[in-house]
Amino acid sequence: MVDIHRISAGNVNCYIVVDKDKAILIDTGRKKYREKILEKCKEFNVSLIVLTHGHMDHCQNAAYLANALNIPVAISKKDINMIPDNRKQEMTAKTFLGKMVLLVSLSSFEKDTLDVFEPMVYLQNGDSLNEYGVDAKVVELPGHTKGSIGLVIEDKLFVGDALMNMFYPTISMLYTDEEKMLESAKCIGEMGEKTIYFGHGKPKRNRKWVK
Repeated sequence: MVDIHRISAGNVNCYIVVDKDKAILIDTGRKKYREKILEKCKEFNVSLIVLTHGHMDHCQNAAYLANALNIPVAISKKDINMIPDNRKQEMTAKTFLGKMVLLVSLSSFEKDTLDVFEPMVYLQNGDSLNEYGVDAKVVELPGHTKGSIGLVIEDKLFVGDALMNMFYPTISMLYTDEEKMLESAKCIGEMGEKTIYFGHGKPKRNRKWVK
């Protein structure tokens, strides 16, 4: 059984998943929290950084942590155009809260910077992370971004921003492709009894996300 260590980096979650003597880091947070995340990583034998998608709040520390820990970064090739400019994939939102989050995100994309990093691993649907010491399977969850991915580990599902629990558990409030986002949310709901680990907010039990 794996151990999950949730690192709260402001309103963003990073996760260290430990399987026996190896571990992976899921998402890297913002610069403000890089030392906190690095110190936690040093407690374990982290062998890989997995980015659920290319947005700055999830990958701003990717270059720093990869260099500090001397480990590779993995991401979907479909999000590589967002490094270093998150504006490369246009986003939209419908709800009031979604529009507010979108405004804050767009402002961040304009003002903040994302250090360039060179992924050494490109992930796609069905890929296994066994060679990095963790029995995890990649599932593509496009919609929030073109290359959004999740990880299935035992009865746990790490979804990045394919779902959100920023204010309450819901489908993603902002997205590049609404139709694909809804398809991904429906797919998650059909995965059955799992604990959902969000990029924002506390874990919740899986349910049907799209009626």
